[in-house]
This record gives sequence, structure tokens and C-alpha cells, in this order.
Amino acid sequence: MATRRKLLVMGAAAATALALGACGATADKNEGGSGGDGGPATGLRIMVPNTPGGGYDTTARTAAKVMEDAKIATGVQVFNLPGAGGTVGLQRMVNEKGNGKLAMQMGLGVVGASYTSKSSATLTQTTPLAKMIEEAGAIVVPKDSPYKTIGDLVAAWKANPKGIAVGGGSSPGGPDHLLPMQLAKAVGIDPRQVNFVSYDGGGELLPAVLGGKVAFGASGFGEFLDQVEAGQIRVLAVTSAAPIDALKDVPTLKSSGIDLVFTNWRGIVAPPGISDADKKVWIDALTKMHESDEWKAELTKRGWTDAFVTGDQFATFLTEQDKSVADLLAQLGLA
Repeated sequence: MATRRKLLVMGAAAATALALGACGATADKNEGGSGGDGGPATGLRIMVPNTPGGGYDTTARTAAKVMEDAKIATGVQVFNLPGAGGTVGLQRMVNEKGNGKLAMQMGLGVVGASYTSKSSATLTQTTPLAKMIEEAGAIVVPKDSPYKTIGDLVAAWKANPKGIAVGGGSSPGGPDHLLPMQLAKAVGIDPRQVNFVSYDGGGELLPAVLGGKVAFGASGFGEFLDQVEAGQIRVLAVTSAAPIDALKDVPTLKSSGIDLVFTNWRGIVAPPGISDADKKVWIDALTKMHESDEWKAELTKRGWTDAFVTGDQFATFLTEQDKSVADLLAQLGLA
């Protein structure tokens, strides 16, 4: 696979899901102010299309908190609508045509899931608002794992590909699936031999790794920082081109002799057919959030890479990602 495609494609904890009928996606579309008078935006809701505790959930709740703390918006509601790798939430977004108060946290995983789950709803039907961050992947094991280095793991994996289960917090076609498939290919394992176990978000993947239900996990490194600091999980390698500040002592795959760089990304979209005024409210709020000291502090704290673009630039990026993922999944026989 070409380097460009590889780089492009590779490239709270107990939060309560709010009732949709009362304050979720189907609430009054005209409720709340616009923020157009210079005051904080009101009535905004962000849907997370997988379980609490995962990367989308963390990103959405962090963004909502920053907007609140910086007085960019008030009463921002975040709720979870998990299922089918994010496509249950995607279908709801498409169904909410014209609802300018609603947006969905999403990323590479939803792009892939829309193909592998044969979703009738697609991201190209939504209104792109902003690409927010990029994040490297990580290969992780529980603290009592026999694999002390990425070399140890790869040696065992190559000897018994089907016997070494890898867990990911996304459905087939998502970043946590694409990462181990690409890693397998990079170390000489037939991706079709990989024993991949899918979990609906990092919130479900984490206990599977901690409980030894899989030999190792592959996901965004931010999913595991608390457990790494607590000594419950070891990171064997990160998938960025350079070391991660938040994990200073962890090698990259590249520095470990494995020719792979993988970058995930996350963004936010709105339903189709929203008004220009509502789109402006969202983009203005997200832009102010991005410029705030609070958001910059969160980027540093969580090891996220700033990748902020809005509107048409994000729409172009989404179109490119959609095609790249579709082509890759076709090569794997998954789309």
C-alpha cells in the first residue's frame, strides 16, 4: 500500500446516557439561543455513537466542558447512542435532517463502519463541521502479560496468529481494526489469519484487556493513560512517527524496526440540511473552543495532536477519507 494512503488512513467513565425524547436528538429543534448576539450558544447537543468511556466519548465531553468553562456555550448536553460501530448514531443523525442544535462526535471508525455494516446512512450525507484532533494508536497489554516488548509480542503472534487474540474498540473497518491488520501485514502475518475481537468503544475494550480476554489491545493511546499511570496496563509501542510526550519511555513501531505509522482522527458533524445560521453557530463555537487556553491544556494533557479545520476543508478531508477507507476495505474483502 502506498505510503500516502497508509499515513492518511492509519492516518465520564460512568457517564449517563440522556433520554433522547427528553433532551436528546429529537428534542425541540428551535430550543435555545444561537449565540449570534455575541453571548454563549445555548441548546447544543453532542451525540456520541458508542459507549461511555471511549475515545469519542472522552473527546465530546472534553469539548463540552471546555465550551462551558470558557463561556463559549452553556448547557451543552452529551449523550450516548451506541451500536453497530457508530452507524446507529449515524442513522439518527441523517434522520434528524435540519436539526441545527444537534451534532455527532465521530472519526475514522464511523467511516469504516458505514461500509462494513452496510449502512444506508453515510457520512457524506451529513454536514461537516470540524476536524478536531489526531491521535496515535497504541499496542497495550495488561500488567501481568508475558510480553514485555513489542518484539516479544510479535514473535508469539507470528508463531500462532489465530491463537493470539487482539481486541479493538471499533467494529471491522474502524481504526482499532485497521491498526492490527496493518501491523500484521507489516510483520509478515496474513491479515486474514488475525483473531480480532471487536468491542463497541474503548469503554468496553479496557476491561477486556485488563481481564485477559484478549492477549493485547490496539486503540488510541489516550484510551489507556489513566490505567498506564496506575500501573494496570503497559504500552508496548505507539504508532506515531515520533515518540509521544505523554508516554516518553514508550518506543514507536518505527524505532522498534516495524515499518508502520498509523494516525487516527476525530471530528464533529451535524445533520443534513441545517441552516447556514446554525452551521455558523457550531463552527464559531468550535473555533473559539479550539483557540481557548482550556482546550490547549487538554491537548497537552491527553497527548492529542491539534488537527483543527472546519467547513469546506473538513468536507474535502472527509471525502478523501471515505474513498481511501472504501478502497482499503475492498482489498481486505470487507466492503
